[in-house]
Amino acid sequence: MGKTNGGFVVVALISCFYLEFGTGADSITPSKSIKDSEAIISNGGVFRLGFFNLANSSNRYVGILYNQVQVQTVVWVANRNKPLKDFSGILNVSSDGNLVVINGNSEILWSSNVTNSAPNTTTAQLLDSGNLVLYNGDSNGVNLWESFQHPSNAFLQTMKISTDVKTGQKVEMRSWKSPDDPSEGNFSLSLEPFNIPECVVRNNDQLYFRTGPWNGHIFIGVITMNSVYLNGFYLVPDSGEKSYYFTFELSNTSLVLYYELDPQGQLIEHQWDDGKGEWVNALSILLNDCDIYGKCGAFGVCDSTKRPICSCLKGFEPRNVEEWHGGNWSGGCVRTTLLQCQNEGFLRLETMKVPAFPDWSSVTYGGCEDRCMKNCSCVAYAYDAGIGCMFWSGDLIDVQKFPFGGVDLYIRLPSSELDQEKHKSKVIVIATVIPGAVGITIFALCLRCWMAKKRETQQRKCNGKIFWKRCGRKFNPSQTPAAATTFRIRRTRHRDEQLPPHEKARGGWFRSSLQGKNSGIFKQINGQSNDIPICAFVDCAGNTR
Repeated sequence: MGKTNGGFVVVALISCFYLEFGTGADSITPSKSIKDSEAIISNGGVFRLGFFNLANSSNRYVGILYNQVQVQTVVWVANRNKPLKDFSGILNVSSDGNLVVINGNSEILWSSNVTNSAPNTTTAQLLDSGNLVLYNGDSNGVNLWESFQHPSNAFLQTMKISTDVKTGQKVEMRSWKSPDDPSEGNFSLSLEPFNIPECVVRNNDQLYFRTGPWNGHIFIGVITMNSVYLNGFYLVPDSGEKSYYFTFELSNTSLVLYYELDPQGQLIEHQWDDGKGEWVNALSILLNDCDIYGKCGAFGVCDSTKRPICSCLKGFEPRNVEEWHGGNWSGGCVRTTLLQCQNEGFLRLETMKVPAFPDWSSVTYGGCEDRCMKNCSCVAYAYDAGIGCMFWSGDLIDVQKFPFGGVDLYIRLPSSELDQEKHKSKVIVIATVIPGAVGITIFALCLRCWMAKKRETQQRKCNGKIFWKRCGRKFNPSQTPAAATTFRIRRTRHRDEQLPPHEKARGGWFRSSLQGKNSGIFKQINGQSNDIPICAFVDCAGNTR
């Protein structure tokens, strides 16, 4: 993007220039031009317009730069395709009322190239938005020309990326050739109306990336966007004029932020971190190979979490098996069973980036399937609350599986394919449940055997001694007769109400009986009747008696 240090020296020089020009320091007129090493600054000091060179180049350019950051950051270049070769450059308003860049030989390297009816009253002014505007006294407040309508590689706040369907005119971003060469690169970003507007990146004339349709809040094919996006993106259609534009305005006015279309075709959000004194990359739209347009060909689906990333949609197979298995997926997939417009249904695919070029309908969600089914050429449909129904005929291209977000996509298939899918789901469920149940059963049997073995070992160690607990207090009736090991205990519910609450909670009231001559054992131990509150009778192995 042409970011270099040394901004403080430039700011100092510009401050001197600002004092020289007084209140007109943000403007150029027929009588006031700027030479190399001079600049004008926007009224609030946000941007400057002047001459610069890049780190690894001696070429000189005229452009707009951020003025209040410590890193040289260029957001617009006038003579990007015709650099100055020395320091002889001048930026002025020519005799025909155009803003021009000329060299020492008075050769015009760049011009605003407009027709101006009042050249002598023409002014070029740099605004705090970063927009350089050209106007005169006869333009009735309408700009003759502005840099926002001829962007370079930067997308600034309030700039409009637009398209006019009637005239075919577009305002689009164009990447640099390299970080040290601002001449026009291979990549451009524009707004395409299609049937539903969306932004696209092109590599020369070929589609390279698409954002998916705009739903009133977000582009549904950009996973990093969400419905509470704070940076104020919005798309404005003018159905009467058949024109659309896309822009953004920051809700946080202290935030310094812009978007760059870099030489590799990646759109990156840069935020200025004043503490670190550098730009921080906060957002990128191209996250992986699946974001490249048509990566898996027609009827292919791309999933970045799988290897290989490309597979055919259900009911399809590779068009060229050898190429497909060799990693060349551009040929795409074909149906295994042709549609007959009868005995067909739809397979739902969740969290998907929808295919390119959908048709649109205002039909409500419940009517999408019925409308698609009645149209024999309809091969898929989807629904978004902000858009309505989307339908596809012909090839499905640029389908992607998202880890989250996206929409549900419904693919038309013969009933035989859908039956196979249902059977496959049942098999998966059975294959999952049966091993789980077998595992639990084996674990329970092993646990039971282990507990039985442990109990047997403990019984051998305790030599028949009996312990019993009366509501939490242990007794060792070592002097009681052996017949005490033959307790039979039964609960007598009718006595529960006579217990204190804490006794009820710890086992309740029991009636015990002894066999033989030792029936009075409880009177001897407790001095109470045979009906006593106890919790349990256990031996030293933990066995209840």
